[in-house]
Amino acid sequence: MQTITPGATAQEGLSRSAFYRAAGEGRYERIGRGIYLPADAAASDWDWIEAATRRPESTICLVSALAHHDLTDVIPTALDVAIPRGSRLPATAAAITWHSFDRSTFDLGRERVPIPGTDLTIGLYSAERSIADAFRLRGDLGYELARDVLKEWLRRGGRPADLVEMATRLPRAKRPIMQALDHLT
Repeated sequence: MQTITPGATAQEGLSRSAFYRAAGEGRYERIGRGIYLPADAAASDWDWIEAATRRPESTICLVSALAHHDLTDVIPTALDVAIPRGSRLPATAAAITWHSFDRSTFDLGRERVPIPGTDLTIGLYSAERSIADAFRLRGDLGYELARDVLKEWLRRGGRPADLVEMATRLPRAKRPIMQALDHLT
């Protein structure tokens, strides 16, 4: 299903006032400020939809990406989303924590994944990038989180060479990852 914004209602064959009437009648469901889905749309993650609609370059990162890759049992209180540094942080109704990542490294380990139930896609950092970010930002995320996700990733057959290769391309990541790998292997 396609998300609809009041400004794009002409594509649906509706005037803006007809669209708001239809929304008031329950044919469209408001999922965020200015973002609607048809009422019969399949179930989907509204936070992901709002992030992808507000910023097309949105990328799920940090604890949210680690949880998506099933490397941690930590349940994030908000969806962690990265956008390139210098971009305006959008106002959202959803529980989204926006992070600004350096433009030169923003696309490292980034892939686009479909949002189930919609025609939208959102960026997602790979497991290796997410682990490297956990080590880079361990002062904010917690030292235990980085160590625990590394242990889980290694237990599942992760290749240390892949992680070190990613870490060499990110600032402040290689040294702590090398130290942790020395202690764990």
